[in-house]
Amino acid sequence: MKVLVTGGAGYIGSTTATALEQAGHTPVILDSLVTGPRAFVRDRVFYEGDIADRALLGRIAAEHPDIACTIHMAARIVVPESVAQPYLYYRDNVAKSLELFDELLRLGKPRVLFSSSASVYAAAEDFEVTEESSLAPGSPYARTKHMMEQMLGDLAAAGDLRAVILRYFNPIGADPALRSGVYAREPSHVLGQMTMAALGQRDAFTVTGTDLPTRDGTGLRDYVHVWDVAQAHVAALERFDEALDGSTSTVVNIGTGQGVTVRELLAIFERAFGREVPTVDAPPRPGDSVGSFANVEKARELLGWTSRLTVADGVQSALAWARRRRQVLGYD
Repeated sequence: MKVLVTGGAGYIGSTTATALEQAGHTPVILDSLVTGPRAFVRDRVFYEGDIADRALLGRIAAEHPDIACTIHMAARIVVPESVAQPYLYYRDNVAKSLELFDELLRLGKPRVLFSSSASVYAAAEDFEVTEESSLAPGSPYARTKHMMEQMLGDLAAAGDLRAVILRYFNPIGADPALRSGVYAREPSHVLGQMTMAALGQRDAFTVTGTDLPTRDGTGLRDYVHVWDVAQAHVAALERFDEALDGSTSTVVNIGTGQGVTVRELLAIFERAFGREVPTVDAPPRPGDSVGSFANVEKARELLGWTSRLTVADGVQSALAWARRRRQVLGYD
């Protein structure tokens, strides 16, 4: 199957493209390269451009009329940046996605697999969230993901568009063969910050939030290996109609089903790294949430998917990638 992957030069997008290829599918990448590195698309069908460029979308459809589905991953994703620059996030994530969805419909490409985020969920007393749990996106980034979900639901209900929405939790690690991984020089996510502190690229790892209502006071997350996330996209693509189960759109959680606190992640990391990581404590960042973990029954039932790799696997592959990425990307 041929698949259009927006944001396919990104961390998760490039890993998903590899998983698609291994499953016998052909990814066609559309990426602006505003953040994603060109190195991740060198050997693939690639179009450099904006997701809202209707002329470019028309050219891609004309040159690849057998595209059967679009995996929409292109988005700005940094929570503190979204708090500081909300206009960029609403423009690039929401307004441009609306143009993309409308043009896909016009081109007769109505099947969309959308990468959403668990950041849309409200805090749950026991931290476990199902697809029906309350929503309360706490940052402009999270609100853009919620808005895109709402747009897809409304467009699907009104016409031919069909949408499977994957709300995945906290991807970690790298492609198991170390072909791609986190590319930001200063990643904002917790494992990236931890790795930088461990390798001496910053003075210390900052634990943001230490008096939260969790078992050790630090934020709790469902850390899912990026390769498992990529495999979830393959499963959703191959079972698209089964996932919809007669509806026009549906939401599926993608996670491990277990919550890990920041201090627990730090302990796992230090075991893998072989020595302690210097740390300092600080208040939560703007837009941060206490956290949650996924109920993954729906993914198991509809997609036949479950996570296979552990948090320790993710940490080990992240460390291996950190040592290799200069060879792939040309910088540490």
